[in-house]
Amino acid sequence: MNRFLYGIDFGTTNSALAIYDENSKEIHSTIIIPSLIYFYHQLNTGEEKNYVVGEEAINAYLNDGMRGRFIKSVKQVLSRSSFTETRIHNRKYNASDLVAIILKELKSRADAIVGQNIQKAIIGRPVFFDDDNVQKDTLAQNRLNKAAALAGFTDVRFQFEPIGAAFAYEKTLAKKEHVLVGDLGGGTTDFTYLVLDPAKVGSKDRKNDMMATGGIYVGGDSFDSAFMWERGTPYFGKNTTYEATPGKVLTVPKSLFANICSWEQMNFFNGQRIRKDIDDYYYFSGKDKKFKNLITLIENNLGYSVFQAIEHAKITLSSEQQARFAYHKMEIEIEEQVSLGEYEQIIQKDVARIATYLEEFMQQNQIDVHKIDSLFLTGGTSMVVSIQNLFKSKFPHLKLNSGDNFKSVAVGLAHSGYLFKE
Repeated sequence: MNRFLYGIDFGTTNSALAIYDENSKEIHSTIIIPSLIYFYHQLNTGEEKNYVVGEEAINAYLNDGMRGRFIKSVKQVLSRSSFTETRIHNRKYNASDLVAIILKELKSRADAIVGQNIQKAIIGRPVFFDDDNVQKDTLAQNRLNKAAALAGFTDVRFQFEPIGAAFAYEKTLAKKEHVLVGDLGGGTTDFTYLVLDPAKVGSKDRKNDMMATGGIYVGGDSFDSAFMWERGTPYFGKNTTYEATPGKVLTVPKSLFANICSWEQMNFFNGQRIRKDIDDYYYFSGKDKKFKNLITLIENNLGYSVFQAIEHAKITLSSEQQARFAYHKMEIEIEEQVSLGEYEQIIQKDVARIATYLEEFMQQNQIDVHKIDSLFLTGGTSMVVSIQNLFKSKFPHLKLNSGDNFKSVAVGLAHSGYLFKE
């Protein structure tokens, strides 16, 4: 008889699975993989599948000469009604298909560890997939339901991700506390205000302990997009001028560059019409060298490697005052220093949106700052200096507690087995 259930944190940047032993009531082990899929440039005859997932996707992407389709941040398309499908090697993949590939990989690795086919899972979801939009949220949830079924899960419950993070934190407490949890991931920032009590770990009914939940569609990917817009796009011809009519000089539309600032749009930035427009702009610009970089970026599927360089700078600036923004591939040459102050200026609008939402969340739910006993932050974006400073200034009397920024949610979800008893 199966005695395990899986807690799954399907994330924008990374995905984690915690294996929970329902007999011992302990976490058996935890798996974490990047939320990446790489479809090979050419189909391998006799191969069962034409893609790889996680860490292997990065290696395959590089070994394959970056010629295939590299898909990142697939969680972001769950709520996009405009995304119906993408075609790869003449096969159609919708949002559920792409998410299922990652869930299936996590399940396969976990099943290999426990030696069983586990079909019972608690899967995390943000409080809002796309701000407070019920229609988009319903679409995303339905797509996630279908993805879980496609991955082989037949007995599934869903839990808000910040509640999962809270349950992971609860196991470290010595006494009952009122806790504000912030889960700052790649795609969303979610908050939960709840009562945590180590005496209630694993209890059947926790509804009365959940006092408020909310979220906003801003996360680490938003910071990366802002950075790409400010510091990256000039290298790809954002200010290029062209002369389609003699004597009439125009600037290439900025909308082209908004597309390369959003990873999920760049993944599907390969339509014939837009490519013709780009080729025309290049020709009428007198074959501008920087605009040629845009063509190189698109044709050679270099988006992931550019965003890796941005991510590296962001991580460095979490602990240093200066970072290199460097990229040298296929005649694209980027080399510059970025200070912490410059980076904070770039992301200030997104940080301000989080700050404004947090203020609204506190007011709407009548949360008294002085009645909060502790603050728990998780998710990779929680390490950004501007985010740390935001919470320190808002809650000067509270210590910023954190757990494993990449596994906390999955572990807490695995401890949410009470959902199966409701």
